[in-house]
Amino acid sequence: MSAQTDSALQLDPSTRKRGVRRTLAAYVALTKPRVMELLLVVTVPAMILAAHGLPNLWLVLATLIGGAMSAGSAGAFNCYIDREADRLMKRTNKRPLVTGEISDRNALIFAWALGILSIVWLWATTNWIAAALSAAAIFTYVVVYTMWLKGRSEQNIIWGGIAGCFPVLIGWAAVTGDLGWPAWVFFLIIFLWTPAHYWPLSMRYREDYAAAGVPMLGVVRGRATVGLQVILYTWATVASSLLLIPVAGMGWVYTIVALLTGAYFIFEAHRLYGSAIRGHEGKPMRVFHGSIAYLSLLSLAIAFDPLLPF
Repeated sequence: MSAQTDSALQLDPSTRKRGVRRTLAAYVALTKPRVMELLLVVTVPAMILAAHGLPNLWLVLATLIGGAMSAGSAGAFNCYIDREADRLMKRTNKRPLVTGEISDRNALIFAWALGILSIVWLWATTNWIAAALSAAAIFTYVVVYTMWLKGRSEQNIIWGGIAGCFPVLIGWAAVTGDLGWPAWVFFLIIFLWTPAHYWPLSMRYREDYAAAGVPMLGVVRGRATVGLQVILYTWATVASSLLLIPVAGMGWVYTIVALLTGAYFIFEAHRLYGSAIRGHEGKPMRVFHGSIAYLSLLSLAIAFDPLLPF
């Protein structure tokens, strides 16, 4: 009877449909969609800034599709390479390769397919520069960060974080076919922002990273040291955001947003450091989430400012 029941369940369309949805959800999770969303948030503003207005909507869509595939490929490679470490961390032990929802072989095939498709797609729909930058972004995140630096150096997120800056260059290149100074300043903003964004997370999940043998700064250094580094990179981020005003000719909307959001970001970083020097953990996740809000609002201002008629 149980065998007959199992057979009936296998033939049940609703059961098969749920199985397909669950498998698709697992593949989506493999691409690290939250990271992907954050990367795509900066792509459109870079394109608007490059075009000094609204670029061709098909070009925007094509660039976002290619960027999503590129980021998804890097995320999938990361999940494949880090699958053993992910089993040791509470924050990552529900990922598809840990739970067995996707096999290691299928995950690797998926990562390669997405990466190659992203390069071919961007080459066909935008230009070769955007396609080459997509390949460079995947290489930087997978080889430089995941395979080389992540398990070896406390500075891993600084240089590995370069991969997260590439969407700005891809968006700019898709519009102009080159890489102007405003694109590089936007790149610098995200480069300096990344440690200030990620190191509070390493403070919060210090035990997790230690268990997995990952020498994040929050593992190998004390809270006060990490807090001070967060302050330094936060100030540098805000300063570089103001550099965009003369370089890109930004107006009053961007200037006000950059100053207000920058002041908030700096305040939260100093509050975290204040807690650290008093021997308390403080609220590192508040800085982490606040940094996301900062970059999102700054990116919106970059997108909105060039559209104003004055």
